[in-house]
Amino acid sequence: MSTLVLDGGLATHLEALGADLSDELWSARLLLEDPGLIRRVHADYFAAGADVATTASYQASLQGFARRGLDMPRAEGLIRLSVELAAQARDEAGGGLVAASVGPYGAFLADGSEYTGVYDLDEDGLLAWHRPRWEILASAGADLLACETIPSYPEARALARLLRETPSVKAWVSFSCRDGEHLNDGTPISEAAALFAGGTQVVAVGANCTAPRHIPGLIASLTGGLPVVVYPNSGETWDAGRRRWLGLADPVEYGQAAKEWERAGASLIGGCCRTDPGFIRQIRAHLS
Repeated sequence: MSTLVLDGGLATHLEALGADLSDELWSARLLLEDPGLIRRVHADYFAAGADVATTASYQASLQGFARRGLDMPRAEGLIRLSVELAAQARDEAGGGLVAASVGPYGAFLADGSEYTGVYDLDEDGLLAWHRPRWEILASAGADLLACETIPSYPEARALARLLRETPSVKAWVSFSCRDGEHLNDGTPISEAAALFAGGTQVVAVGANCTAPRHIPGLIASLTGGLPVVVYPNSGETWDAGRRRWLGLADPVEYGQAAKEWERAGASLIGGCCRTDPGFIRQIRAHLS
């Protein structure tokens, strides 16, 4: 299997292009206000060498749009629009894949719980919360679903159940992790990944929105089963009190690290928060 290059941070590039995302809908706000800018971001990532566009549905949910006052048909239309925009950019680029983002319950809460896995819902509650958006995205024309930034074992179990309910759906499953072995809720990543082994629906398991220094250990914990997907953040840290990023990341160093992740066994590689098209160019330049 040749290595697939994923895209980088959607919100990161939107902000660089002038978008104001200081809102609980985050990047999904642009589905309402400036969908053309989302399509431009996808196009920029394809131009930088990405093989896959991940849709702007990470923080787009029926519940979140309802909280904004939108009715069900309008909310469903916006979630479908996220796939349409990525597909338009893919077609204009002459090829590639569209991965419909399935963000965690914590993204809807917008309280940082996707980085802890501490939720007020159990597995059955998470299943019920995810199902409506899942069914929309599964029928929206994407090539696969990207279940991403999943911080907890109960949420992973809920998503595994949804996959079984929709046997025609393909997906990758990517966890947010606190170190080189564990999800943010403390579950070993090998245990969470085992939920998706043995079937044909899941094309890869791995980690995203995780510090690059943890990626080698996570790959080592996952090799031997399904293909591995990794798209860490830039390694910078978020100062919640001052609401700003601290540190500095070098795209060239990130590309060099991506080569090491490929050698270690990863076959889908991209970037998450604080990575932009420059990072994707460096990944493309360094991978075989």
